[in-house]
Amino acid sequence: MQALNERSRDIFKHIVESYLETGEPVGSRTLSKGGIELSAASIRNVMADLTELGLLDAPHASAGRMPTHAGLRLFVDGFLEMGDPGKDDRDAIEGRLKHAGRNMGGVLKEASSILSGLAGGAGLVSSPTQDVAVRHVEFVPLSTGEALCVLVDERGDVENRLVKIPAGLPQTVLMEAGNYLAARLKGRTLREAASDVRAEIAARKAQLDTAAADLVERGLALWSGAAPGEERRLIIQGRANLLENAAAAEDMERVRQLFDALERQQGLLEVLDSTRDADGVRLFIGSENSLFPLSGSSVIVAPYMNAERQVIGALGVIGPTRLNYARVIPMVDYTARMVGEVLGKRHQE
Repeated sequence: MQALNERSRDIFKHIVESYLETGEPVGSRTLSKGGIELSAASIRNVMADLTELGLLDAPHASAGRMPTHAGLRLFVDGFLEMGDPGKDDRDAIEGRLKHAGRNMGGVLKEASSILSGLAGGAGLVSSPTQDVAVRHVEFVPLSTGEALCVLVDERGDVENRLVKIPAGLPQTVLMEAGNYLAARLKGRTLREAASDVRAEIAARKAQLDTAAADLVERGLALWSGAAPGEERRLIIQGRANLLENAAAAEDMERVRQLFDALERQQGLLEVLDSTRDADGVRLFIGSENSLFPLSGSSVIVAPYMNAERQVIGALGVIGPTRLNYARVIPMVDYTARMVGEVLGKRHQE
């Protein structure tokens, strides 16, 4: 923003707004007729400067300009003013979620459907984690090369996971790793303690040998965060919307890459879960998201909370970079808030 004077900012803002509305590159003649009181030649000079800064690009040598992913990021961060959704949008979201049924699955599915209709893209909702304090943890040897990681939470629920171990690993190492984890997890949720445990190991403050430290890492990674017998899952609706935005062969290739990524649900869950420690909505434009670096897509994600104001899941939309960000971002945020409110009320009933 500091590199742009008032004239450059005005032209840049007009170009991005026109592109988001039409999806077409914007030429200097269009701008000179659309409210920019400069000659076409002067506008072209400014556009050239913006292109050199990496904010604009031209799909063809003789074409107009369109924003790059960096340009879109600057526009969202520096020019966009966002408030709450309008009353009609709020009422529609609240009504659909409240009438989605009494089970959690129905609420999450309806939320995904709402989101898929926002941006000409797909709606994504992760099922909630269950952050319950740990009562007990241990590693039980089964056979050569395998052990059982046993976690018991404060409710008495048990989760057992197989973990690969080096052949011939002494049972004392299993006991050492189990005792270490048990001492640091007891009375705390895994999410609360995991980062502390990893930091302690990385700083070499933990009195563990290499084999035991590796086993502790494996034990942390195995815990799914879901209630026993209920694997984390991702609800995706609106994939067909992504096809409607593919106008050319190169667009179809991007959509194919995007569909491949959507099939890798674990990666998507990690993207959604990355918002758990974020302050509100997160936006990934194009290559900012490592999961979709080539797909030319934007991902808008927000966390949702339980009745105790703990973040338990996330939801969002994935669609073309040409989104109505001013409308979609507040809608995603409001949907997340309403999902948390509805789930909290159902839990209390």
